[in-house]
Amino acid sequence: MSKITNILVVGTGGQGVMTATEILAEAAIALGHDVKKTEVAGMAQRGGVVSSHLRFGPRVLSPQISPGTADVLLGFEAAEGMRWRHMLRPDGLALMNTGRLVPPVVDIGLYTYPDDPVAAMREAGTRVYAFDASGIAGELGDIRLGNTVMLGAISDQLSFPAEVLEQCVLKRFASKKPELVELNRRAFAAGRAAAQAALRGESEACCAAT
Repeated sequence: MSKITNILVVGTGGQGVMTATEILAEAAIALGHDVKKTEVAGMAQRGGVVSSHLRFGPRVLSPQISPGTADVLLGFEAAEGMRWRHMLRPDGLALMNTGRLVPPVVDIGLYTYPDDPVAAMREAGTRVYAFDASGIAGELGDIRLGNTVMLGAISDQLSFPAEVLEQCVLKRFASKKPELVELNRRAFAAGRAAAQAALRGESEACCAAT
């Protein structure tokens, strides 16, 4: 426990960004870490942009992640992930949902949605594992499972076992909605598998390039 871990979670309102950050914080607390987090929600209930900073380690003084210091960027929405790329450290990792959830600022013409946010990030030198978390959630029968899919995806990038995070996800439903326990277990496993497949794809691409 000698290092502070910085995780930035971004997306749009309704995707479960804040819930996912709370669960990550609960897992870190369960293992004895000092934890600080903060959220910024812009019109979250209407699909506006949402970001959440999480820091944990032996002692954390501030919840705010400084630009260029995030270890992991968890992008629930691809364009939002691209917009926050500057927060990653040079060797940081972006875990990106390729499913699009266009924010209102694009619909009303204030901004243009990028053609391919993931490709743009890779061209800028960012290490990205990309997968369709929204599609996976839809296949499981509920788009709201997307946040559990994303938590599964980040589970192997943390300083503690994936099972610790999984149990923090499942305990939310064990007493109130036990019928959702197995569904979230499947969503977590699917997200973990998707990130592992993305890693293999990146490794194969690197090998082919050399």
